[in-house]
Amino acid sequence: MQWRNVGKSGQLVSVLGLGTMTWGTDVDEEAAREQLRIFLEAGGTLVSTAPRFSDGQSEAILGSLLGDVVARTEVVLAVLGGVPRQWAEGGLDASRKGLLDSLDASLSRLGTDSVDFWMAPVDSAAPAEETLAALEWAYRSGRARYVGVTNVAGWELARLCATAAFPLTVHETEYSLINRRVEDEVVPASEAFGVGTLAWGALGRGVLTGKYRGQLPSDSRGASDLWAQYVEPYLTGRAPRITEAVCTAARGLELSPADVALRWLLQRPTVASAVVGARTGAQLKELLGCGLAPLPPQISEVLDEVSR
Repeated sequence: MQWRNVGKSGQLVSVLGLGTMTWGTDVDEEAAREQLRIFLEAGGTLVSTAPRFSDGQSEAILGSLLGDVVARTEVVLAVLGGVPRQWAEGGLDASRKGLLDSLDASLSRLGTDSVDFWMAPVDSAAPAEETLAALEWAYRSGRARYVGVTNVAGWELARLCATAAFPLTVHETEYSLINRRVEDEVVPASEAFGVGTLAWGALGRGVLTGKYRGQLPSDSRGASDLWAQYVEPYLTGRAPRITEAVCTAARGLELSPADVALRWLLQRPTVASAVVGARTGAQLKELLGCGLAPLPPQISEVLDEVSR
């Protein structure tokens, strides 16, 4: 497993991170234990979680495994702050109170006094100054070693970086061959301010593995009542054409489609780690077995063009 610095920080993370979005729903504690062991044995360090994943169960399961499966100091915890507002539909609470309450709850469930990366959302109902105040408090108090934001627009990232009196180190955002919207503004802003990118949805919400080509596997997220809406946007439109290109490249290179998709992503500017999730230990082991060396330039250029 390769390691990279996140942005201009000195913190190294594994180029593949372990996502825990389905822990507590599709993945129970025993399955999570198996996944964490497989990830660590492969040299992985970065584990991403959030209080909104499975209503806190993802963090609770991960917390129960820290100190049991692995020492806290052996993993790099990346936590997405904010929980859905209870008094209004849509959006996460990015007020000072909402963010700090979510951080306290995360630390309690994880059983630790600090996380390595803590990232806040931006909410139109909360002034940016409040969001920055919460991030600064977390950073200066040591409850978060590094801080940043999640899923923000390029102009929002630039404004926050230019305004903050402390370093914003990281941005976690969706990024894959199927979803390259961050390249318009977010990636240039990240480059300008030295912000590292943690890319979630790195396999196009599972579509770039090729498993949905001409079918909807009964045991897949796409066939699940809980996750179908998460996958459906990437089963129509341009997405199938991109997936076919990835599968064609994979056949020519004698690689898996997932390996091709991850290699492409890890060549992109500012990307420190691609966060991947799996339903089973076998699926995770397959992803972690990817070689991840750079793609041949001509293959990368074709994928660029097809997915542009």
